[in-house]
Amino acid sequence: MTKIDWEKVTLRKFAELISGELKNNNINAVLVGGACVSIYSHNKYQSQDLDYISPDSTEKISEALKKIGFTKKGNFRHFTNEKCPFYIEFPPGPIAIGNEFPKKYNELASITLLTPTDCVKDRLAAFYHWNDEQSLEQAMLVARTQKVNLAAIKKWSENENNREKYNRFIYLLKKKK
Repeated sequence: MTKIDWEKVTLRKFAELISGELKNNNINAVLVGGACVSIYSHNKYQSQDLDYISPDSTEKISEALKKIGFTKKGNFRHFTNEKCPFYIEFPPGPIAIGNEFPKKYNELASITLLTPTDCVKDRLAAFYHWNDEQSLEQAMLVARTQKVNLAAIKKWSENENNREKYNRFIYLLKKKK
């Protein structure tokens, strides 16, 4: 493996590197969370970590990441490399966005990640259920920079019993264009 200048690595390149290493070790993992927002918004929002959901064992993941200098810190789901500004987490699965399970994923280089539409839903879920205004802003960043299915987001929002907050999202989305 080539030497990596961790101080200069971008989140996208970091995600490509980690996703590639996981795939090289036959580990299935889907990138979720704020890193998807960073990638889709072209870093208008900057996440500090990669959140992956994987059915593979912590031991298998740990062995793969050890090869590129990442070790478990604290709980079993958190991996760091003292030279890298980013860290990696593996929250428990399954992948769920509110009460919905994604049916497909996006592929960018070596990265398997939520689709832009599901990324928006994921951020809106935090806004809907925890009143997280930062997540609302992140949802709007992705919706402004990527093609998303607003009809699917509306239907999902109604299924989540959050039509009023969805209407606020749409109002702000149109207002700030």
